[in-house]
Amino acid sequence: MKKFFTLAVMALAISNTSAQTAKWVNNVRLSGFGIAQYQFTDQDNAKANSFNLRLGRVSLDGKFFDDWAWKAQIQFNGNTSVLGSSPRVVDLFTEWQKYTFFRVKVGQFKNPFTFENPIHPITLGFMGNSQVISKLAGFSDRAGAHSSNGRDIGVQIQGDFLKNASGRNLLHYQVGVFNGQGINVKDVDEQKNIIGGVWVMPVAGMRIGWFGWTGSYARKGTWVDENGVTQNGVRKLQQRRYAISAEYVANGWTFRSEYAHSTGEAFAKSLVNTNDAAAKDCTLSSNGNKAQGVYALVMAPIIKKKLYAKARYDMYQPSKGAEKQRTLYEIGFNYEINYNVRLSSEYAHVHDRSLAKPDYSLVDVQLSFKF
Repeated sequence: MKKFFTLAVMALAISNTSAQTAKWVNNVRLSGFGIAQYQFTDQDNAKANSFNLRLGRVSLDGKFFDDWAWKAQIQFNGNTSVLGSSPRVVDLFTEWQKYTFFRVKVGQFKNPFTFENPIHPITLGFMGNSQVISKLAGFSDRAGAHSSNGRDIGVQIQGDFLKNASGRNLLHYQVGVFNGQGINVKDVDEQKNIIGGVWVMPVAGMRIGWFGWTGSYARKGTWVDENGVTQNGVRKLQQRRYAISAEYVANGWTFRSEYAHSTGEAFAKSLVNTNDAAAKDCTLSSNGNKAQGVYALVMAPIIKKKLYAKARYDMYQPSKGAEKQRTLYEIGFNYEINYNVRLSSEYAHVHDRSLAKPDYSLVDVQLSFKF
């Protein structure tokens, strides 16, 4: 935490003196947000009733040499494990933006996979990402990678083109090459992930997209093979994923739905601490090599720019069949206190087939602020 405050003070100092920086540095800006949470669940043998500091971030961004943008963002929360400790770098990148149809980004940033992944945690409008995005886009990835907030280290090109008569672009593309190991760690198996997508925007506010992901997730350690022999070294798990997405946002209404599918084995234990035994445990998960999920949501204005009703269907299958399927049926409200402060509330009925008692309730209330 001491490191965070030191970095925050440095960021503030840079922001306050930005007007005195060299002319080739422009628009240095300090921003951030925080989310306080209350959550209740009556899940059998896992009841909870607690306040929580869900998430907080501070970021600096700006431009230099006119055509280059940059961003550095730090996250802090209640996770005290090594890879999730506070603070940690979530974004650190620069992007060449001379042409709208061809931009190049280098560093650590969001995987170009699905519409939901890059959406701001506050703008998302729900208590968290849908299950399929969390498990297949690099948040709490099913393959066993540490929590990476949907990000990785690599290089990406992207752009918008094919303008219509009104000057609005009809097509967007993005594709990148990444380590495949998540944030703040080096590659392990020398195989890179290729992730990308393309979407069309036939009418204002509408997007229809297709995404693909091919590569691997690897770990160096030990495991017992199918013949009962202990093996040592790098174990590489190939990953093949795709997603189909649709969204329409207009007049305060939001409709969005995405389906994603994954083929590829996963490690039994997720990486949390690079120094503990689990970091070298290459045993495979019993979930097998198939997973899929889908969500569909709507947010509707009751009082425009003030009060919104919301509902989401959220289903995820961590294995080939439906034996472990987990489904959330969510309803709630978002209230914009002002531009910088939002109160959101949500009730979810959960049906988890992996549990002896599959049905339980969950209540979530969050107060978020940004500056």
